[in-house]
Amino acid sequence: MAIDSDLLKKFSEAHGISGHEDEVRALVAQELSGYGEFSADGSGCLFCTSGDSGPRVMLAAHMDEIGFLVQNITAGGFLQLVGIGGWWPHTLLSQRVLVRTRSGRRIQGVIGSRPPHFLPEGQRNTVMAMDALFVDVGAESAEQVKNEFGIRLGDPVVPDAAFSHLENPFRVMGKAFDNRAGLSVMVEAFKTLCREGHPNTLIAAATVQEEVGTRGARTAGAAMKPDCVIVLEAPPADDTPGFSSGDSQGALGGGVQIRLFDPTAITNPRLAALAEEVAVKASIPFQLTVRRSGGTDAGALHLSGKGVPCIVLGIPTRYIHAHNGVLDLRDYRAATELTVALARGLNREAVESLTQYLPGKEHS
Repeated sequence: MAIDSDLLKKFSEAHGISGHEDEVRALVAQELSGYGEFSADGSGCLFCTSGDSGPRVMLAAHMDEIGFLVQNITAGGFLQLVGIGGWWPHTLLSQRVLVRTRSGRRIQGVIGSRPPHFLPEGQRNTVMAMDALFVDVGAESAEQVKNEFGIRLGDPVVPDAAFSHLENPFRVMGKAFDNRAGLSVMVEAFKTLCREGHPNTLIAAATVQEEVGTRGARTAGAAMKPDCVIVLEAPPADDTPGFSSGDSQGALGGGVQIRLFDPTAITNPRLAALAEEVAVKASIPFQLTVRRSGGTDAGALHLSGKGVPCIVLGIPTRYIHAHNGVLDLRDYRAATELTVALARGLNREAVESLTQYLPGKEHS
């Protein structure tokens, strides 16, 4: 399967924090046009459905990225921020950002703070709190920010980071791979399944507000009533200095992650076994993963309705929740291939077998 890094670049560079996913949603609609019937829920999740028979199999990926909202504009024209999603303040100082105004204009700025030269010695080596940071957009006053630049309170802010290929031809760098990488995989897999055929009612679900508590996944489950869900994600890699290489479960180039557990969802064991079996049969490289922390849309989706078997397939990504992530396109391709192969195998008999819990009908 060829790797379409142009699609990943397009999604990565889109502007779309939690609750402000409009630009990303429009790209998803554009990419999936002609592949199925569109619908949406009241939270802003977008669905594209192909087929009307067989089990309702959902491919889910969240559209939102972490970012900021403009919380205040000072008299001197600096922007104060409120964080949206899980930021690590270590990563923020001196980084460039883009503010999107209500007219769609993008205003560039840089994150600053009080210089260390003016801090007491005891504060110079401590991490600056979010409320001590600000954005300098080059303005001379609050009036200029509002009247000339068009920036208002509540405008969304994202990292200013271009997608790029690294010297290693398989490695790319960019912002918001969590979860634009998963979203790209979802789109590519859905298109492939629609072109080549599938045994189910297939639903591509682009969800909202995952980074602030899997909010869109809750409404998506209620709206679409899936029988089985494959969640596509870009979880943190664990192959950098500071980790034991022998214990790595998310190494770049090691293949797609099959998540068995995190604190928000225990993967249906039968579905996990099926994913592993499919991967082995198709010679798709994979890494089994058990996580002590974190969570995904599966945490909400597996509790929807009467309970739904869910599995998370991930593209390991270094430095998520920061300005520049790094991933391996071979893992991206493996995630796409496994999504296609697994969804293709989820016919009615396979899906029903995942939840046969009555005595005498258990999975053998």
